[in-house]
Amino acid sequence: MIKFHIAESTKSVSLNITLADMLREKPEYFRDFKIASFFGSPAVKWNGGRMILGPYYPDREKAILDGYNSRGIPYRFTFTNPSITEADLEDKDCNELLNMADNGMNEVIVYSPILEEYIRKTHPNMKITSSTCKCIRSIEEVKAELAKPYSLVVLDYNFNNDFETLEKLTPEERKRCELLINAHCVPNCPRRAEHYKYIGDVQIRINEIRKMTPQEFRASGITEWECKYRTFDPFEGTPTKLEMAPDDVFGKYAQMGFENFKIEGRASNLMVLCEQMVQYLAKPEKKDALRYQIMMNALDYGYLNF
Repeated sequence: MIKFHIAESTKSVSLNITLADMLREKPEYFRDFKIASFFGSPAVKWNGGRMILGPYYPDREKAILDGYNSRGIPYRFTFTNPSITEADLEDKDCNELLNMADNGMNEVIVYSPILEEYIRKTHPNMKITSSTCKCIRSIEEVKAELAKPYSLVVLDYNFNNDFETLEKLTPEERKRCELLINAHCVPNCPRRAEHYKYIGDVQIRINEIRKMTPQEFRASGITEWECKYRTFDPFEGTPTKLEMAPDDVFGKYAQMGFENFKIEGRASNLMVLCEQMVQYLAKPEKKDALRYQIMMNALDYGYLNF
């Protein structure tokens, strides 16, 4: 069974819940798959991979967790900040989130060995995924990572079309790999690790001023990472060599024994993420109907969005 791990952007909680409901109510619209998790994080210190701004409201996070879990879907916190120190382990909000989520269903994605050790000690029943932010680029290191007690290992997206290397993974290893299927970066980006470090440093810095609006953020002197590949247009943009076509996910990669696929989009707006869902998850003849139904019904859950 194909399993998708789907991004939660700052505006897409309503979209994700609608998708889960549509999958149950209108299965004829979809290809054959299951939602294995939604992933994301509020604007807390341990967040990484994408910069997240805005306030943190515990009641809101509890409502989101309940919304996903009541539909049988785990939530995975993207606690992938590479800049975590021992002092950061005591962060009140992050620990509150772990306590709130530790119900046998929810999970964590990690980068920092310091944070991983802490979570394994304080929340031993939570599944832990190894992050693609580690930028592991050799098959030997991938195999070493898979030998560790991770639930899944998210591969560096440069492996996506490197079939000669992917064939070196055993069938059991392939089942525990997660492939990022819609990366909009360039192959072998030389700045990628530096980008993740920059995001982690800024996420910690803005933690004390988390109530910043996007406008206040722009006026603060803190700048986003500048890169032309951070923009994306699903209709006018040119697919990169890293992206997978939907038919290849359900065909070529599934036939090789890969089961877990990640749809990124935590920095995307509602429309872009909706389009990614439609392109990968809908039957070709149902794309227009699904797009309309999802966007219309997502409005009913708009109060959950940032």
